[in-house]
Amino acid sequence: MYLNKAMVYGNLTRDPELKALPSGMNVCSFSLATNRVYTDRDGKKQEQADYHNIVVFGKQAENCAKYLAKGNGAYVEGRMQTRSWEKDGQKQYRTEVIADRVQFGPKNGGAGAPSAGSQSSGAVDEKAPAVPDYPEEEINPEDIPF
Repeated sequence: MYLNKAMVYGNLTRDPELKALPSGMNVCSFSLATNRVYTDRDGKKQEQADYHNIVVFGKQAENCAKYLAKGNGAYVEGRMQTRSWEKDGQKQYRTEVIADRVQFGPKNGGAGAPSAGSQSSGAVDEKAPAVPDYPEEEINPEDIPF
């Protein structure tokens, strides 16, 4: 048995492009940037970026085009596929992740909770929710109704 599975989490490098195939099915394409940090032979910390071409089909393609934008985070699961074509007598290749599943990450600069270390500019002091009071006595597993 063979396995072709790709899992990528990164930020979009451009806005998604939505197109329709001649059959009427929607197809959306975008690219994700990922990075890795490693130590080279000299002991210096290096950072390397990789760019991944993503293709999504059907209703999920519509949702990606509608809700994703450049800079947003996204988690993609799918399979790797390399296609080829001829252009001006030269063979061209493109490797893509054909997405089975796309999960949207937090939006940059969105209305969500501020990131650690960021300051709120409003007059309202944002506090973390209070920790609930737990009972001091031991819980008997036989008292649990399920």
